[in-house]
Amino acid sequence: MMYAMHAALRRELERIARVTARADDDPKHVLRTAAGWEMFKSYLRIHHTAEDDMLWPPMRTALADNADAEALLDAMEAEHSAIDAALADRNSGPQRLGEQTDALATALRAHLGHEEAEGLAVIDATITRELFQAFGAEHGMRIAGDVQRYLPWMLEGATPDVTATVLGQLPPPVQQAYRDQWQPAYARLALWA
Repeated sequence: MMYAMHAALRRELERIARVTARADDDPKHVLRTAAGWEMFKSYLRIHHTAEDDMLWPPMRTALADNADAEALLDAMEAEHSAIDAALADRNSGPQRLGEQTDALATALRAHLGHEEAEGLAVIDATITRELFQAFGAEHGMRIAGDVQRYLPWMLEGATPDVTATVLGQLPPPVQQAYRDQWQPAYARLALWA
């Protein structure tokens, strides 16, 4: 799930870069009205706040004697803050918006790579299966009212193997709703129009 979410965020960064680079439309207007932008921001914030609330505190407790791991967690939290700051200023002029988009893309790509290269190994070594399931449940509760858009958004462009792996973790009624209703409805959305 973590890798699927990261892939979705990277995909959306590419779209955001294309939108803010277009000379034929005011990117501020596009971002203010684009459902894709709102979904990206919402899902990114949910993902990061769930990590901040559910993963980092118990990891800090478990790793209290490990200075390197503490430094890694400090870096993860600082990266989350930098990404939040890059998201916050969307009302600037087009040139500033381009700079903000570049800052967001740079910070988020670096964070995702850092988390995958170092953070996930520490998570795997520290977090129990039960706690990781609690993280997943909390993440799911924060998405709950929007799961019919979130799941197809996250899996858009994913390989059949990734889609099968993610859906395989969900109850059969959710899998069927995804295939029969949610994914087709999502495919009809004009996310960046």
